[in-house]
Amino acid sequence: MDNFHAFILALVQGLTEFLPISSSAHLILVPVLSDWPDQGLAFDVAVHFGTLTAVVAYFREELLAMAHAWFRSLATRYPDDEARLAWAVLLGTVPLGLAGLLFHDFIETSLRSPLVIATTTVGFGALLWYADVTGPQTRCEYRLNAWRVVVIAFSQALALIPGTSRSGITITAGLMVGLDRKAAARFSFLLSIPAILMAAGYEGSKLLDAGNSVQWMPIILGVVVSAISAYLCIHYFLKLLDRMGMLPFVIYRFVLGAVLFALFW
Repeated sequence: MDNFHAFILALVQGLTEFLPISSSAHLILVPVLSDWPDQGLAFDVAVHFGTLTAVVAYFREELLAMAHAWFRSLATRYPDDEARLAWAVLLGTVPLGLAGLLFHDFIETSLRSPLVIATTTVGFGALLWYADVTGPQTRCEYRLNAWRVVVIAFSQALALIPGTSRSGITITAGLMVGLDRKAAARFSFLLSIPAILMAAGYEGSKLLDAGNSVQWMPIILGVVVSAISAYLCIHYFLKLLDRMGMLPFVIYRFVLGAVLFALFW
């Protein structure tokens, strides 16, 4: 991989990881449509680490408060708002982890085709639009009860299917159970931290087993570019979300899906 390919793919990862348009789909499609070689496991780990760094840096104050409150709740058994949010993030990750263990190999071998991505891009885009239009949007992320967390948690497991978008499906579920747009996005971003950790850990373990040599310059470039672009993406997405809503992303998903159907049907 040369540095130009690394820059473009890292930028794609950083900009799409937290937008409801599917980063995995774009990382699959960009090399396919550009006839570039596969970027390899080491680069995938690098850009996941970059986006993880971005979301942890952006929510650092909330994460510290949640961590302190969570440890206090273990001792007192009376969780406050931050502790309940921390528990929601932890419990909301369980279905994704279990689904990854059970279905990862099947998904990797059978569901990475452009037509699958086109179908999920359009289908879950329509669901996102429906949730944005009809959801009551009356709750913040600190007012999630158990059943709402369960709905979002099981929806996140669907993100293993390429084209679904982890952020897209969790924001969709959040809107459907009553979260407002910013609350749904913020909870989705907090859920991304353990999700990205699991993905990077899995890919990293395969990388260690393979024992391949690593080109360090593209790796470093991938970490830096994905981290900076992801941080800026989170900031401006949350800042502009109430003004623009989900419609621009829904339209993008419809256009992308239509292009993929035209190219690969």
